[in-house]
Amino acid sequence: MTLNARKTITPLQSASENPKLRMMPKQLFPRSPILAGDNVEAKREEIREYFHATLDRYEQLFETLRDGEAYYKKPISLRHPLIFYLGHTSTFFTNKLLLAGLITERIDPRLESMFAVGVDEMSWDDLNTTHYDWPLIEEVRLYRTKIRDIVDRLIRETPLTLPIGWDSPWWTIVMGIEHERIHLETSSVLIRQHALEYVIPHPAWEPYRKTGQAPENQLIDISEGTVHLGKNKSDPVFGWDNEYGSHVAEVAAFQAGKYLVSNQEFLGFVQANGYGAENYWEEEGRAWRRHVRAEHPVFWVRQGSQWRLRLMTKEISMPWDWPVEVNYHEAKAFCNWKAAESGLSYRLPTEDEWYRLYDVAALSEVPRAEPAPANIHLDHCASSHPVNEFPQGEFYDIVGNVWQWTETPIYPFEGFDVHPHYDDFSAPTFDGRHNLMKGGSWISCGNESLKSARYAFRRHFFQHAGFRYVVANAAPSIQQGSQYETDKLLSEYAEFHYGDTYFGVPNFPKTLAELAVAAMGDKPQHKALDLGCASGRATFELARHFDEVTGIDFSARFIGQGVQLADQGRLRYTLTDEGELVSYKERTLSGLGLDSVKHKVAFFQGDACNLKPLFAGYDLILAANLIDRLYDPSKLLTTIQTRLNPGGVLLIASPYTWLEEHTKREAWVGGFKRDGESFGTLDGLKEMLGKYFRLIQGPREVPFIIRETRRKFQHTISEVTIWERVA
Repeated sequence: MTLNARKTITPLQSASENPKLRMMPKQLFPRSPILAGDNVEAKREEIREYFHATLDRYEQLFETLRDGEAYYKKPISLRHPLIFYLGHTSTFFTNKLLLAGLITERIDPRLESMFAVGVDEMSWDDLNTTHYDWPLIEEVRLYRTKIRDIVDRLIRETPLTLPIGWDSPWWTIVMGIEHERIHLETSSVLIRQHALEYVIPHPAWEPYRKTGQAPENQLIDISEGTVHLGKNKSDPVFGWDNEYGSHVAEVAAFQAGKYLVSNQEFLGFVQANGYGAENYWEEEGRAWRRHVRAEHPVFWVRQGSQWRLRLMTKEISMPWDWPVEVNYHEAKAFCNWKAAESGLSYRLPTEDEWYRLYDVAALSEVPRAEPAPANIHLDHCASSHPVNEFPQGEFYDIVGNVWQWTETPIYPFEGFDVHPHYDDFSAPTFDGRHNLMKGGSWISCGNESLKSARYAFRRHFFQHAGFRYVVANAAPSIQQGSQYETDKLLSEYAEFHYGDTYFGVPNFPKTLAELAVAAMGDKPQHKALDLGCASGRATFELARHFDEVTGIDFSARFIGQGVQLADQGRLRYTLTDEGELVSYKERTLSGLGLDSVKHKVAFFQGDACNLKPLFAGYDLILAANLIDRLYDPSKLLTTIQTRLNPGGVLLIASPYTWLEEHTKREAWVGGFKRDGESFGTLDGLKEMLGKYFRLIQGPREVPFIIRETRRKFQHTISEVTIWERVA
């Protein structure tokens, strides 16, 4: 079979191109394939058809552009021109296939560099003025043809074992196809935002033509219930990394709108000067509205006293019964206005509440062999439909028509794991600034149409997105602490305390805790103090043995990591690999075997040189890598016996790195000449502690490793001494 064998697959054709199609039922756009089965060759051909149908449909989208100029003019200032998106999805294949080892050489390094990274606009005023010497359209089309042929050959020739799992190179092939489908939708939004002079109607992208009087919305009661979110990696359908893991939530009773908010219903907000009333807008929304000077939804076009609606390739008279399409800020402002007008607690639903609606409506996935009972997956027309056309239980459009904004910033489920071939698909969005949208739109295909789909955009972002409101007494339950710590020092310490071991050197805080506990023997183990606890690993480790453990550190940022682990059970951070490249890490208390002791720890910010009187009565005090970072260590060392019970144990560990930037020279415990002789830190410790302590173990050298980058590490030796209070 030659590289051109793909031509045996019939591409999508419009009725105007083939009159026979006018008499045939509409061909369904292929669904995301089941990646399991027992017929390898049939599955190979199914994926091949899925691949070509996806590329055909994507390229057909660009046929709505009027001429060459339309490819190079930016539809909006914050995004690339459309020539980028024509090339981007193909270069994505190249880059991911290289990572998967399916190809070994680049096809066109210049294009693959230029088209590699899109724009996730940081803010509505984040203008990218970078000039690109964009290639000719035909050059990009030729590149697409080359990639299509390469992927076709890989699908036909790469050994295939079913089921296709997360680690299979075939997973990466399907990833490329699903990525193309995402951009089918996002590129259609950009075309919709293009100046009308740059687009032309197309028979394959015809909008719906039916409209009528908008129904009056009403609230429907939803009882309390439990929702279970998250996919297992054994699931036979492709998913993006943020869909995997587990999240279970109890959802309180609430009420929800029967319909999506229609253009007619939203008109009331516009006519009430909702865009001019500051009190309806959240702080971020007010800033956005002022910057863009918004007065109405972006796709509404005022023509004299009339309103028209901009669709992908044309303007039409306003269909008042279609769903309004707005960004999160506008949807939130509408809910605030409606709450003020009614006295009821109107707001957007959470992700959990949307899943509760899905369950109550008894919905299921898009059928594979017949049109969906929803305006989704391009099964109907290339636009929205009236909000009262697709009943789903007591509601309409829980799924389909337009995406629905939620109150929930995207976060990772418990057990989240980054896929190594697309490590920045989700993790950078766990920043509290990307809100989830649920339900899909008329053009949401493949993975986007699944119940498990989790897509999030910045709150000022426009998509084919609207909203449904809810009324609830309970405040929305929002997952906190989901973003990845990016501060370099904090991330390094998170890895130092909770991460991997390097070069065979055991975890340092855990080792110290074990040494301290061993030194306790049969002494009482009621209360312990981890002084200078930093990120808190030793605090948790000591809680395996003690009834209560206190962690104290001068840095609130460090103890914040321990607090987060105690409260939420997980810690996420980024590690520098090289230059701007990072890797994403998640650590959990359960994964470290420490979840059962978190109730025994308490973290406080405090100054070791000036501790509050309440921090006393301890059976053990651990002071790790602390004394050579104090401004006056003698204040701690000459009073620490007051914090420790008689017979109690004190463990001191330090590399004795005395620096005047931390400790003034006259306050050093050792590391200098005295009376002409060397006076080490251990000498100073014996002198300061001798009245109340006896040395029972040590000195002993304990190494530790701090990772700075993938190839740069600090290797340090800390000297450990263990003391018993004798008076």
